[in-house]
Amino acid sequence: MHTMEHAIDQITDRIHAARTDRTPLRIRGGGSKDFFGLSLQGEVVDTTTLNGVISYEPSELVVTVGAGTPLAELEALLAEQGQCLPFEPPHFSWSGTGAGQGPATVGGMVACGLAGPARASVGGVRDYVLGVKMLNGRGEHLTFGGQVMKNVAGYDVSRLMVGAMGTLGLLTEVSLKVLPVAPAEATLVFALGQADALEQLHRWGAQPLPLNASCWVHDNSEASAPGRDLLFVRLRGAVAAVEAACRSMLADVPGSRMDNTQAQADWTLCRNQQLPFFSAPQPEDYGLWRLSVAQTTPVLDLPWQQFIEWHGGLRWLWAPMRAEPQLQAQAQKANSTATLFIAACAYSAGAAGRFDAKNEAAQAITRRLKTSFDPDGIFNPGRLFAQTN
Repeated sequence: MHTMEHAIDQITDRIHAARTDRTPLRIRGGGSKDFFGLSLQGEVVDTTTLNGVISYEPSELVVTVGAGTPLAELEALLAEQGQCLPFEPPHFSWSGTGAGQGPATVGGMVACGLAGPARASVGGVRDYVLGVKMLNGRGEHLTFGGQVMKNVAGYDVSRLMVGAMGTLGLLTEVSLKVLPVAPAEATLVFALGQADALEQLHRWGAQPLPLNASCWVHDNSEASAPGRDLLFVRLRGAVAAVEAACRSMLADVPGSRMDNTQAQADWTLCRNQQLPFFSAPQPEDYGLWRLSVAQTTPVLDLPWQQFIEWHGGLRWLWAPMRAEPQLQAQAQKANSTATLFIAACAYSAGAAGRFDAKNEAAQAITRRLKTSFDPDGIFNPGRLFAQTN
């Protein structure tokens, strides 16, 4: 704890100096998500010194750790007690991120707000953040929330940090709700085209089945065979519920049950975006686009191959950067937006239109929050939205 306090003091001094000199600071943990955001600007402030478990009460399902704690270390600690982070935060290791990339950290997990395959069933990062401690742009060490669910009075600032990309402050400590690992798990695979898969997921979603995750993909993994359209569905819950669901679903649609060890490895690859779809070579002007839509949205009228998660709610595709108007038009039909997740030349500065900025009211609120927490604009300038001055 003394080490943590020393690290916080050092970072506080950096903030005061940066405020005096008007020097921008770039908050960075492991750097595994350096590709994510509009641009990388400022002197790096390394948060990995904010490392360690502060408190863990398995019986209370609550853990508090330093923001620089490697995510893998936290997950290993929870696994020892049969517990987990149900939203499955990704561990990225994209090639090309340059020297110095380290493991994903808890602070980066919160700042980026990204969740894995189970997101549609269990909720996202925001649903599990109970409290945070953070340094604002004045160098003040603030505490928000706590270690219980019913601790919110007024504005829930701790959850506001989720997805803020470090633009509001530097996280020093995070308290999270955790859950027991499900007693049983099974993955079923069905040979279904995209339209049939979406329809079937919608039908199953209306039934009392322990659906946890799903993934639809056009599988080209076997070079000697033509590609196949496959739907993978993961079930989690009580043993009896999972077994009954397997029987019911396989009676409903012909399919098969995967070996659990292989399935778990594949879901980890899915979580970390290491499946062939994400690593296949792409033309230089192609980026990875992400469309978050209603689960009942039908097949999108787009010419590019898609990878679908979250029971139909998340559509991934590789498409040219110039295709943004076409993608946004399709997204708007589904009352959604298209987000450029990985830009062409992703590791150089910037990609215009990286995050959709068409909602002017939301943008205005975001900028006011930025002014309140970071009045001199020193934290991660240009990472979340383009600078106006």
